[in-house]
Amino acid sequence: MAKKAVTWAVIAFLVFFVAFHPDTAARVTRSLGTMVVNVGKGFGDFFTRVAG
Repeated sequence: MAKKAVTWAVIAFLVFFVAFHPDTAARVTRSLGTMVVNVGKGFGDFFTRVAG
């Protein structure tokens, strides 16, 4: 029950954040995307060097 309430609270916060601060939300999303790409590239480089 509490997990469901927390999930809905997070969703409500995200909707509020995007609705009232779209520029900041876009920057945060772009930064997170860049971080995911960099982490993936780092893992790829690591495994390439281990295997090679």
